Amino acid sequence: MVAVLFASPLIAVLLGSFKSPAEAARTPPTYVPDEPSLRNYTALQDSSAGVWTAIGNSALVAAGSVVLTVVLALLAAYGFERYRFRGSEAVFVLMLAAIMVPFQILVSPLYVVLNALGLTNSLVGIVLVITTFQLPFSVFVIRNSFAAIPGELYEAAAVDGAGLWRTLRALAPLLRAGLITAALFTFFAAWNEFFAALILLADQDRFTLPVVLTTLISGARGSVDWGLLQSGVIVTVLPCVVIFIVLQKYYVSGMTAGAGK
Repeated sequence: MVAVLFASPLIAVLLGSFKSPAEAARTPPTYVPDEPSLRNYTALQDSSAGVWTAIGNSALVAAGSVVLTVVLALLAAYGFERYRFRGSEAVFVLMLAAIMVPFQILVSPLYVVLNALGLTNSLVGIVLVITTFQLPFSVFVIRNSFAAIPGELYEAAAVDGAGLWRTLRALAPLLRAGLITAALFTFFAAWNEFFAALILLADQDRFTLPVVLTTLISGARGSVDWGLLQSGVIVTVLPCVVIFIVLQKYYVSGMTAGAGK
């Protein structure tokens, strides 16, 4: 019953994406389309807003954010777990406290910094912003994966003469669940990011998919074309659903890694 409760909005959006504009706005609503058609998906593809360009931009932002976040989080988590120093736990907690800071209150200083660096209206700037806000949680997850590794493995690597980087490369396969979990969260955040892209991007050819969808939903006299909007939602959600289903087992184990210790 809980699964049906959570799945019902997605099912409703999927069915609505096959309705005509008149049927989508009908009151009371119809649950199953009277005459299903691909009109909304065709209109989405043929729109002048550049949906395919937006999909490419979103993919670039998501890929860049995932790679940068996972690499930095892996190195930071390795340092926090293996190289303790006085005050390291306080630094770690301070870093985690950044999770509690809403992005919206930092928009103005972020814009000033990115403008000074020449990174406004740039996908690189969006990648840096998303990476900054995803790093604390990613470090936390990957550090838990390091905590689940027995200390004897580190000692064995030291006995064999492995240095810092060789030890990290040898242990990397054991961190697969944590790395994939961090990558999943970062991908979802980057793919669905709307507010940062809306504020920091100015050129339409650099808009990401969530921003472009807002320009497609208006019909005559300011009405909302619900069918077109719902087809855009399906296009946005589909990659996330597929990736999550494929990597679900790693996600579950990555969230519980290190809990026993």
